Amino acid sequence: MSATYAQLKDNTSIVVFGASGDLAKKKTFPALFGLRKMGLLPKDTRIIGYARSKMTNEEFHDKVTGFIKIDDNDSNSKKLLDEFKSGLSYVAGGYDGEEAFKNLNDNLTNAEKSNASSGKVSNRLFYLALPPSVFGSVSEGLRKFCYSGSGTNRLIVEKPFGKDTESSQQLMNAIKANWSEEEIFRIDHYLGKEMVKNLLVLRFANVFLDNQFHKNSVDNVQITFKEPFGTEGRGGYFDEFNIIRDILQNHLMQVLSLVTMERPVSFSSEDIRDEKVKVLRTIPPLKPEEVVLGQYVGANGKPGYKEDDTVPQDSNCPTYAACALHINNPRWEGVPFILKAGKALNEGKVEVRIQFKDVTSGIFSDIPRDELVIRIQPSEAIYLKANTKVPGLHMSALPTELDLTYKDRFDKAVIPEAYESLLLDALNGDHSNFVRDDELDIAWKIFTPILHWIEGANGEKPTPDSYEYGSRGPKGVEEFQAKFGYKRTPDNYKWPVTDLSQAKM
Repeated sequence: MSATYAQLKDNTSIVVFGASGDLAKKKTFPALFGLRKMGLLPKDTRIIGYARSKMTNEEFHDKVTGFIKIDDNDSNSKKLLDEFKSGLSYVAGGYDGEEAFKNLNDNLTNAEKSNASSGKVSNRLFYLALPPSVFGSVSEGLRKFCYSGSGTNRLIVEKPFGKDTESSQQLMNAIKANWSEEEIFRIDHYLGKEMVKNLLVLRFANVFLDNQFHKNSVDNVQITFKEPFGTEGRGGYFDEFNIIRDILQNHLMQVLSLVTMERPVSFSSEDIRDEKVKVLRTIPPLKPEEVVLGQYVGANGKPGYKEDDTVPQDSNCPTYAACALHINNPRWEGVPFILKAGKALNEGKVEVRIQFKDVTSGIFSDIPRDELVIRIQPSEAIYLKANTKVPGLHMSALPTELDLTYKDRFDKAVIPEAYESLLLDALNGDHSNFVRDDELDIAWKIFTPILHWIEGANGEKPTPDSYEYGSRGPKGVEEFQAKFGYKRTPDNYKWPVTDLSQAKM
């Protein structure tokens, strides 16, 4: 095993760039504290926050620990937080220029001296919670001035990884000019979610399930992401990236690849990522007729997307998108994969819904399709909608559920946060749940034509369909899903079943 895959142990420094930003405050530092609390950070780990803002260590501590939850009545939790703060310091500086990176390196070297003098190597993990516009300059400055010569170096890069195929390739080339692929960890936090990580086990450790993941059994697959809130303060950022770049091209494509990939020869990171790349290569680029776009308007006392002062009044930025992808390989040929994502909808959830083919007509008529549903969030669950006989003297069928709800089955289990899981993977050198460069490139090639169409590359921009804040999305989505074979379960379906009058023969 090469040094870049080694587990980082004693004398490790973690530098969080963009330390004053929302992502670092809300996700990165709470995740690092969670690892510290579980005793999973390497011994003698130092955490350095780095950003342009001027502040003292004490001000920095107050800023980044505001989102760390502890039990105020638990003295041990307070002690752990104090210990966490003691290993937490701050350095102010820019994201380009030789002096800024030399100053950071001086701080790192001084912090490492006590351990380095005893012969220990110095490991460094750099986390870029930054906009992609500075990835190139920061990765270059770190390699030239802050690279540890005695230990292991790693670079974690946050999405978005570009805006289309060309910009992504430029970004990758800028980073890889100074860092090897083995040292780079492109983080997509969906790959750290418990139910996403469970997909490999669910599929390949259960023969009866894996055999059904096939065109002979499956009619269509839906992967859905719904948020009950709008852009709320992020309108300017969102208008540049839109729902496709923000959710579909990365989060939902990662889920898709895990649902559809072939069985890897091992659980090693490269074997898993090889299979993901193979299936993505078989997906042709999207066409306009395979996409529905929406943009929310004000309703129910909530403002519309364009009511945000940071959003241009002529914006055609989609806040909702549904698309149908096709996988041209022997397992999945002919099965549509419908990806849907939207903001300001009627509920918040992320799920995979695999709808099986109709039962052959004959003794049963017009009964609902079986569905396997994998609920990623909230309330993690796996359940199979299956038809069963209604209790009693008559032969009637009714849709019910074989239900594995995690909070019921694993009532004492603590499911880690996605960032806790992924940061631990990076410390351990495990790339399995990070995005490889060729995987990223292929995903962009699938979506780039449709992104350019939205932005008027052909001379005219499409107008998204309006939908009300708090609704299910654009009205055309129901027809779009039906065009690709999806059949909605009857509205009178309920769980648990109390009314048996709707049973079908």
